[in-house]
Amino acid sequence: MSALAAIDTSAARLPAAYEAAVTALANCASIDECKDWADKAEALASYAKQADDDTLRKQADRIQARAIRRCGELLRQFESKGGRPSETSKADLTSFPASQRDAAKRAGISVHQQRTAVRVANVPRDDFERQVESESPPTVTALAKQGTKRQAVDLKGRNPDDFNKALHFKGMFQDYSRELAKWSLPDILPRLIDSEREAIRQLITQLDAVHDAIMTRI
Repeated sequence: MSALAAIDTSAARLPAAYEAAVTALANCASIDECKDWADKAEALASYAKQADDDTLRKQADRIQARAIRRCGELLRQFESKGGRPSETSKADLTSFPASQRDAAKRAGISVHQQRTAVRVANVPRDDFERQVESESPPTVTALAKQGTKRQAVDLKGRNPDDFNKALHFKGMFQDYSRELAKWSLPDILPRLIDSEREAIRQLITQLDAVHDAIMTRI
């Protein structure tokens, strides 16, 4: 059963199902699958509106936005008017399409849906995350409007390669911090057995050494 299929109107199940959906979409490498996620989430949001279930509607809206963004990220791997796909996109298709439009057509995506997905993918990730996880997540249309034109990026005097590596390095720490914050330490720590505690101690020791090396140089 997919993470999306696991979502129902039970409030107790929503957080776990949503987190599973976020993870699944982040790792999704199929344009067709992303479209399927988006379609199902849109239908789920429609049902939630009819059922007057605002919590479910917001979660469905968030999943739809993430699915469309991921679809746009995959489509951006293809040139808009020709050229071969990147290595990461080749696994998505059995025979390589000549353009972004060809890839979209194979997934049953209209020109309008293609443009919308790419524009949502153009929204800077930090801005996207902040908005989608807010109390009032924006519509896909609103997100696409923000990404109509790529926003200028201030490289702070660095070359693009330095900027990109620094951005990903910082993002790695942000992802780790977010993932760690999801765990309730009073709940999980008593569940560990001795061998797991020892393994975690060793990992923390390794991390501490890396953290110390970073802290002394920044």
